[in-house]
Amino acid sequence: MTASPDPDPRPGGAETPAPGNRGRSAAILVLVLGLGAGIAWAGSQGGALVGGVPVFALAVAWVFLVQSVGFLHAWTKQTEHYFDLLGSLTYITTVVAAWVLSGHRDATAMLIGGAVVVWAARLGTFLFRRVRRAGSDDRFDAIKPNFPRFLNVWMLQGLWVTITLGAALAAITAAPRPAFGAMTVVGLLVWALGFGFEVVADTQKSRFRADPANQGEFISTGVWAWSRHPNYFGEIVAWAGIALAAFPALHGWQYVTLLSPVFVVLLLTRVSGIPLLEKKADARWGDRADYQAYRAATPVLVPRPRPKRA
Repeated sequence: MTASPDPDPRPGGAETPAPGNRGRSAAILVLVLGLGAGIAWAGSQGGALVGGVPVFALAVAWVFLVQSVGFLHAWTKQTEHYFDLLGSLTYITTVVAAWVLSGHRDATAMLIGGAVVVWAARLGTFLFRRVRRAGSDDRFDAIKPNFPRFLNVWMLQGLWVTITLGAALAAITAAPRPAFGAMTVVGLLVWALGFGFEVVADTQKSRFRADPANQGEFISTGVWAWSRHPNYFGEIVAWAGIALAAFPALHGWQYVTLLSPVFVVLLLTRVSGIPLLEKKADARWGDRADYQAYRAATPVLVPRPRPKRA
């Protein structure tokens, strides 16, 4: 029984509020690009250079270039099939570009970047397979024909990548290089905990949905008995771990990139994550006594294992 029906508003699956007119769309686009430029400037301070240009800034430019190319293809073909996959590929290619351009191959750069690559590869393929099975993603039905709205969705994905990747990218491109210390180890362990929890939650939900006997039901078993949104909990913990691991490499304006886990928390708990899905779940199962009991006994986010019955 699934308390987290599709769509899944996480990185690679971000559902965004639709602007009401072209003027608002233009304002959102300017805001998104302005925020991206601000993160690029802050993260570049004291970082590695190539040809006199900060590697961090080049990486952010790459993020938005990839989204622009993806949008043009998606607009021409009127398809959303590769939205999630391209978002994850953007994380991966940006990390690889930062490794190559900065020339940093030390433990800090490789392990933090590697954690991001593993996370992005797993989530991207998971979401891509899901939309392929479904045949389409109905989040985009009203958006695809509208050029400015569809463009904004892609640019917002670019901003999502920029902010969430910011701390990791700053650590990879930082100069001089930080020593690999205890805080980075602790951060990577926290990331592993969150990543593992997210994988378990997604796997349990996928298996539940694959069983025809569970069609139209909500999941309340496994880690879903501990939290109504355990996948989001794992997501938040994973990015908090990345920020913690990156912290020793940061200085000055680069601390702005620590917005990464804060941004994830705010988006998933206040904007397009939990509020959206809770509303849909209430509309679908809110009049059922079993769902009401599940909702009352299960925390919305932070897991609380249920005591074993005697």
